[in-house]
Parts: sequence; structure tokens; C-alpha cells
Amino acid sequence: MPIWLQATLWGLLGGAALLIGAAIGYFAKVSVRVSSSVMAFGAGVLISALAFDLMEEAFETGGFAATAIGFLAGALVYTGANWILKKQGARHRKRSGEQQVSEAEEEGSGLALAIGALIDGIPESIAIGISMISGSKVSLAVVAAVFLSNVPEGLSSAVGMKKAQRSKAYIFGVWGGIALLSGVAALLGYTVFSGLPAGVIAATTALAAGAILAMITDTMIPEAFEVTHDFTGLITVLGFLTAFVLSHIGV
Repeated sequence: MPIWLQATLWGLLGGAALLIGAAIGYFAKVSVRVSSSVMAFGAGVLISALAFDLMEEAFETGGFAATAIGFLAGALVYTGANWILKKQGARHRKRSGEQQVSEAEEEGSGLALAIGALIDGIPESIAIGISMISGSKVSLAVVAAVFLSNVPEGLSSAVGMKKAQRSKAYIFGVWGGIALLSGVAALLGYTVFSGLPAGVIAATTALAAGAILAMITDTMIPEAFEVTHDFTGLITVLGFLTAFVLSHIGV
């Protein structure tokens, strides 16, 4: 199977977790405490993956300067985009409580929510594609981290969307579309960057890591802490440990 197709399929797998989580959140009766706890676990998983896989790979590929520049750039780009989207009604897009606004309350918030969900997921998918440039093997630790973190993201956000009276077509249209775009992003991550210098590849890998870390602290951890409070740290550590084990047992 061509590597570009493998990259696409791995990206689709990671994105499909958002759809799975959304289905669980929409059709099952999931308590806010459970969804927040799973969100904390997912945050820990992603932190471990970006620390031990993405950043390490970026450093080994292009050195410290490219890695540091890319990492900071990723955080700046994500923070800027997130700040704009918050003003358009997407501030609480990962919240499972009553915080999300409806279209009637804030016109244009539906589009902002969709775009916000997109910028949350794309850096992860690009990282999957880039991880395959050095060979035909994908970093299964990164894929597992993306999958394990996307389930609670989709779950929590879908619960909040349902409470804000978003339609079923809107909710599954958003997550289904982002699942497909995740595959496209992974494909682009592999094809676009394959022929570029090592420094550019390293900076882009680190850029994805910086965007992911900014996303975790801006959206995932606040959702988790709001309900789990004193247990947020412990649950996040368990998620971190799970991904750490995965990245050190040959996957």
C-alpha cells in the first residue's frame, strides 16, 4: 500500500474517534463528571505524545533552533485563532455543560464552533502524516494518543452542542466533516513536507506540538477541571502514563 494512502487512513482513524465520541455523547446518557474525567485523561495522553514523540522527533530531525521556533509559532498561531473564534461564540466548544451558546443567542456561533473544532484537530493529523516521512511505519504512539484524546473531545463537545439545541445534522455534520479533513491533513502532512529540508520538517512537527499544547491548556483542561477539580491532576497523570507506556513498548 502506498505510504501516502497509509498516512490518509491513519489520519482518518484518528479523526473517526471524534465521530465515535460525538455519537456516544449524543445518544448515551453521559454525566458531566464522566465526560470531564475522560477529557482530563485525554489531555494527559496528548501531553505525553507531544513531549516524548513530536518534540523529540522534531529535535532529532532539525535541532534545537527549528524545534523551538516551530513550537512557539504553533502556540502563537493557535492562540490567535482561538482568541478570534472565542469572540464569535466558540469559547466553550468543548464544554459539556450549559456554557455553549445557541445560534439564536449568538448568530454565527455555529460556524465558529465548527471552525474551532477544525483548528483543534488539524495539527494532530498533520503530525501523523509527518511522522511517516522517515519511513513506511507510522508512530502508533501518536495515532493512539490522537485517538484516545479525540473520543472525549467529540463526546464532551457533542453533549454541549445538544444542550445548546444544535441539530443532529449539524453535530454529526461537523464531526463527520472534521474526520474526513483529518485524513486530508495527514495526507498533506506526508506529501507536502516529504521533499522539504529537515529544518522545515522539524519546525512543522514542533509547530503541531505547540498548537496541541496550547489547545490542551485553553480548552481541554478547563473543561476537565470545572467538574473533576481535585482529581483532575491524578486523571491527567494516568492519561500521561498510558501514552508514555505506549511510546516505550515499541509502538
